Amino acid sequence: MNSTNLKKTNILGKTLPEMEELLVNLDQKSYRAKQILKWIHQRGICNFDDMTDLSKELRNIMQDNFIIEAPKISYEELSEDGTKKWILDVGNQDSVEMVLIPEGKRATLCVSSQVGCAINCSFCATGKQGFSRNLEVSEIIGQLWLAANSYGIPRTASDKNITNVVMMGMGEPLHNFDPVVAAMNIMLDENAYGLSKRKVTLSTSGLAPEINKLGKVSDVSLTISLHAPNDELRNTLVPVNKKYPIQLLLDAVKNYVEGCNDRRITTIEYILIDKVNDTLELAKELADLLTQIKCKINLIPFNEFNESDYLQPSGNRIRKFKDYLVKRGYVTTIRSTRGDDIMAACGQLVGQVNDKTRRKERIQRAKIEAQSI
Repeated sequence: MNSTNLKKTNILGKTLPEMEELLVNLDQKSYRAKQILKWIHQRGICNFDDMTDLSKELRNIMQDNFIIEAPKISYEELSEDGTKKWILDVGNQDSVEMVLIPEGKRATLCVSSQVGCAINCSFCATGKQGFSRNLEVSEIIGQLWLAANSYGIPRTASDKNITNVVMMGMGEPLHNFDPVVAAMNIMLDENAYGLSKRKVTLSTSGLAPEINKLGKVSDVSLTISLHAPNDELRNTLVPVNKKYPIQLLLDAVKNYVEGCNDRRITTIEYILIDKVNDTLELAKELADLLTQIKCKINLIPFNEFNESDYLQPSGNRIRKFKDYLVKRGYVTTIRSTRGDDIMAACGQLVGQVNDKTRRKERIQRAKIEAQSI
């Protein structure tokens, strides 16, 4: 960041109420906050001089007090299937990844919430990198801002190039609760991106108390990374299960859905790992377990990476697992593997972690952070 900007407030991550408060504190009209949010998030503008429906006086005040600054793009790569991955520099030699997945008229952005992850699921490359820190609101919403701007600026309110956002990138979103909720509020705000609550999805490994807490402040779509139908197996695959076992997790999901007051269907994610959790016996156990919630099941063939000995099941094993669940009445899909040629597929996001010393520091921080979960 430029030294001249150190005392200025970065307003990229400010929600509407926060922006209104900032303006009032500068003796300005609070309604100007909506105009400013539209310039930033609907048009992609970061230069206050370009905000032409604001008075010259207000633009000067904004210039003197605020900046609009997103993480810096340090690397980007395009997959053969059209998936695009960006690596973002968030300072202090830390990086995160975001992935844009186009599909017909839809485009889904996978957003990171932390640098690394303390959950350490055994099948996820991110967890193998350790944990550095939580992202700030500006660093989370900044990913959407950058991705939207990649289609060209200035944008207009009708430019809905990115139709869906999933909090499924690096990190456990509920482990960074307040900044994630604030960023999602900006995504939903009609003065910003105006996304539907059904188009913003939070994926969690199962922090049951935080799911209950989330239900009091948000009703975005919820996805549960389950990956096993019993505690013994899930304790190995998703270690946080030792603290929040499956039944406690499902009870929290039921509470969340009931609080949404609509016909909400939760998505259950299940990564299929060859000869680990992909047997028909486990499919039956999964089908029996999930009778207690309304859900659809998204099967994800394991995406291999260097630091794991796990393998992806054969197509035949995947189909048999799916077919059994379908016969039991579950809407079941198999997620298409996208971006694996550029290490952008589910479970492969690691950022740029090449320094062995920093990586050891991350892993140590992850151990400390995991103890507090």
